[in-house]
Amino acid sequence: MRHGLNIVTIGGGTGLSTLLRGLKTFVGSAGTWSIDNLGAIVTVTDEGGSSGELRREFGMLPPGDIRNCIVALAEEEQLLSRVFNYRFEAEGPLKGHSLGNLLLTAMTDITGSFDNAILAASNILAIRGVIYPSTLSDVRLRAILEDGKELVGEVAISGSYLSERRRTPRTHARIVHLAIDPADAQPVEGALSAIESADMILIGPGSLFTSVLPNLLIKDLAEALRASKALRVYVCNVMTQPGETDHYTAEQHLAAIIEHAGLVVDVMIMNGRRPSEQILENYAKEDAFPVAFDVNAVRELGVTPFFGDIIAEGNYVRHDSRALADTIFRLYDRYGRTLERMRRNEG
Repeated sequence: MRHGLNIVTIGGGTGLSTLLRGLKTFVGSAGTWSIDNLGAIVTVTDEGGSSGELRREFGMLPPGDIRNCIVALAEEEQLLSRVFNYRFEAEGPLKGHSLGNLLLTAMTDITGSFDNAILAASNILAIRGVIYPSTLSDVRLRAILEDGKELVGEVAISGSYLSERRRTPRTHARIVHLAIDPADAQPVEGALSAIESADMILIGPGSLFTSVLPNLLIKDLAEALRASKALRVYVCNVMTQPGETDHYTAEQHLAAIIEHAGLVVDVMIMNGRRPSEQILENYAKEDAFPVAFDVNAVRELGVTPFFGDIIAEGNYVRHDSRALADTIFRLYDRYGRTLERMRRNEG
């Protein structure tokens, strides 16, 4: 009889919350696919918007990505998403702030720490999983560019700013190296324990340099991933990101992960369906394009490519939560069961 899986996800931004939204329906399921334990390790390097303001004013870790994960894993998501994602628009000191960010700020003060605030909010909202900040240290990103220049902070590295009319790319040279300050930031113990007991670890999807890699730059966390016997999966982005991964191929996304954290990936999920031409035309106007791939180049990096129809189209191309979850379970049926048999033989 199959047991439910222990799954750990790693990332940040909208990509991680999209993934969690698809996986949570399988937590405790009695169906063919089931999850016993679902963990989310979330980046804490955001410096923009409401999170950035709260970080500067209260000296706390940025709550935005954590808030998104809480909403994604909550039982009553429709109501909670409206409450937690409510953003004050009227002129005044609260303008631009998310109510969920303010609640996490208040809970941090009441409970005495950011991780206690996350636990309290998670208990109140009865989420189907456990959320771990990747570190409790006050970390900042530092990027070295191809032209030798240095960028400090998530906003500068993401290569964009919010103008009065639209989000406009700010161009800079290609990123060749990313680091965190302090370099010796320690991971949360719960995150390491979750990795150690995981059957499958999912990295991404999300912004490569500002959502995915910041977690992998925490040395002990990367070491735990390298040592893990779980099936380690990287969910590659569907589109390139102007100012951050301009013209990056799938194998270049993967190579950046390997260069910064070592070989922490066994299989890479890539989108197998081309978006509509109308959508692509709109993206091209912002200098964004589908992530191209060379399966032989992926294999040469020591990683197995795996394709799925995993996108949803609207005004933008996004990963489809349910389709992505289904693809992940199909992948595990194909590759993870072999790992299970190997472990039993080793035991």
